[in-house]
Amino acid sequence: MTATPDLRPAQAATPDLLRSVFRQHAAGVAVITAPGATPDAAPVGFTATSLASVSARPPVISFGIGVGSSSWPTVAEAEHVGVHILGEHQAELAATFAKSGADRFGAPTRWFEGPEGVPVLDGVLAWLVCKVIARVPAGDHQIVLAEAVCGDPAGAGRPLLYHQGRFNALRD
Repeated sequence: MTATPDLRPAQAATPDLLRSVFRQHAAGVAVITAPGATPDAAPVGFTATSLASVSARPPVISFGIGVGSSSWPTVAEAEHVGVHILGEHQAELAATFAKSGADRFGAPTRWFEGPEGVPVLDGVLAWLVCKVIARVPAGDHQIVLAEAVCGDPAGAGRPLLYHQGRFNALRD
């Protein structure tokens, strides 16, 4: 038996269409961090829902970052980045790192300087420090490919999700 076709007309591809389609896609929430570009510069970080595992051998991840993002100039030059998987208890942290102009590393954010000088957020489900191996132009974004150097998968809790424009928890 064949499925009945959806008779609604297709819409032309636009930024609004893409956003509308991806509001239907539940994504895990991560925060990407990088040390300041100079010893006196503040670290940078942003919330990402584009994190993906690319390869196990070698261990490579990817994420997208807008070239207009305040974090982009630092990430564009960073040798290493931090990748943090947020728990459902960290919606406020995700919102802080998503907000333009926020003091992302000020209180109440808890973090420490990790391997390679990368800011590591405290209390996350898991984190990695990764060496950037490529930056690939993709429209108004860059796709960053990075190889994991070290990390910790042992945080407690359940993942934070992003769906329909809001941070959400898994339901039982």
